[in-house]
Amino acid sequence: MSVKRNASAVITAGLIFGFVIGAALGVLWWRLAPRIEVVVESGQLVDFQTQGFLASDISYGALAIVAGLLVTIGLARMRREHLLSVLVAGVLSGLVGSLAMWWIGHYLGRVDIAGLAGTQSEVVEGPLVLHLGAMLLIWPIVAAMVVTVLAFEDWLAGLKKKS
Repeated sequence: MSVKRNASAVITAGLIFGFVIGAALGVLWWRLAPRIEVVVESGQLVDFQTQGFLASDISYGALAIVAGLLVTIGLARMRREHLLSVLVAGVLSGLVGSLAMWWIGHYLGRVDIAGLAGTQSEVVEGPLVLHLGAMLLIWPIVAAMVVTVLAFEDWLAGLKKKS
């Protein structure tokens, strides 16, 4: 059974799915991402290890790649006959989803270093921070790549029909 959906339905679905999946992945990123260890003395940050910076960014990027692939393929299944609406929906869902994922992970992974003012010296897990801001663009870029591959496939299928 083939159901034709208009572009606004696909874009709306993309925004909703992007936000919901981005929020869920934000929680997952918060739980899975490695953290740096910081040394706090009297509420002041004294020292930290930088090895965890790249690892938390890579875990964010890996989750964004998977989300970009799955959400865009789902949107393309909704309206394959008109890839421009799938492109717009995929990029918008990627932007909304990436921001939701970042904000929720950042919010849940925050650490109140100033609140440790009564301690002499303590080693704690540092806050979850996305250090490479370009990671926010991975999901929309993957969405655009999926639509590009689908358009190329449609173009090749059109060439085969002509010959």
